[in-house]
Amino acid sequence: MTAAELQNLVEQVSLRYFGRQFNHQVKINYRMTTTGGRYHLDDHHIEINAHFLAPQYFRELIGIIKHELTHYHLHLSHQGYRHQDQDFKTLLSAVGGSRYAPDIGLKRTRKAKYLYVCTKCGQEFLRVRRLNLRRFACGRCGGKLKLLKQNLAINLH
Repeated sequence: MTAAELQNLVEQVSLRYFGRQFNHQVKINYRMTTTGGRYHLDDHHIEINAHFLAPQYFRELIGIIKHELTHYHLHLSHQGYRHQDQDFKTLLSAVGGSRYAPDIGLKRTRKAKYLYVCTKCGQEFLRVRRLNLRRFACGRCGGKLKLLKQNLAINLH
């Protein structure tokens, strides 16, 4: 999908579900990984995650567009446009927008590098970052921790 096709799609969704025109620009963001889209308060443009423009994610894309347009229309009408506002929740459910960005496998997996063990109860702890052993203790029994292995490659997700 090109930028012009996305702009046209957003304008159509705005008219159909909100009954109002979308008069600003839609941009494609190729760097987004954890969010589906973003509405900018300063100049009112919307960014859409480029990964959702693939044909197999069309339903998810429509949900993301509805979500961002909910921010857009509520902000311009001086109503509660933030996620925790009741106006936002009500309008989002009325138009059928997605509350969260769907997981399509874009999140990076974190790898555990350190394995700690409690000297008292034997509980093991996998960590990405190194722990200060003078400061931290076992959360289960309060015993001292000991670094067992370093430079592991275990996926945490």
